[in-house]
Amino acid sequence: MNHGTGSPETPRGRREQRRGPVVRRHGQMQAGTTDQHLLDTRGTADWVHEDPFRVLRIQSEFVEGFGALAELPPAISVFGSARTKPGSPEYESGVAIGRGLVEAGFAVITGGGPGAMEAANRGAMEAGGISVGLGIELPFEQGLNPYVNLGVDFRYFFVRKTMFVKYASGFVVLPGGMGTLDELFEALTLVQTKKVTRFPIVLFGTAYWKGLLDWLEGTLVAEGKAGAADLQLFHVTDDVDEAITLVTKEAGT
Repeated sequence: MNHGTGSPETPRGRREQRRGPVVRRHGQMQAGTTDQHLLDTRGTADWVHEDPFRVLRIQSEFVEGFGALAELPPAISVFGSARTKPGSPEYESGVAIGRGLVEAGFAVITGGGPGAMEAANRGAMEAGGISVGLGIELPFEQGLNPYVNLGVDFRYFFVRKTMFVKYASGFVVLPGGMGTLDELFEALTLVQTKKVTRFPIVLFGTAYWKGLLDWLEGTLVAEGKAGAADLQLFHVTDDVDEAITLVTKEAGT
């Protein structure tokens, strides 16, 4: 039986190691103690890339995000392609939507990048409103666009996604690619499963979204993989004023 401060014996006489809530036995035991690893300055810096340290980074990102955004007024998240060209009809629609949301009393939240995100931020800033950019660390990311007046950069997608949902009263989804679809379907899933209080989701651009909507109705619903009521979780429009009315009216209820 072990009477000291070392590792206790297991029922079969084998030793075990306890570090907080973690129990290690047999081949999983590690040399040294937690305090020793903390205070020992020798060795490599590999520990900063290990999972326990990543948890602290994740925690810090949540704290920074909550702190930066906690005092936002009601806001709408606007998604869309980073590849939308300035001066294109889609870009100009994004500018008009950003402006209209501010005029309706809402802040505008985007991913902070170029294209459609820049357009919405531009409209919001030029209208004198709060223009939020939630950036993400990517190998090809250009950084926050110049029309963001409140920006937060994240390492982790899931932390960033939490901020999009937590501080938004609704979503406007402009034509976009994989990232836009990811945000759209995550929002739809959260609403469908009642993980969040229902809030409006508006798809802007009927021609762009038509193929997806046909597939949702003709395949997903037709084969029983979703219910017909799920198609009522979002609106589709080509009209900027209607998009703003839909997303702000429901968001205020």
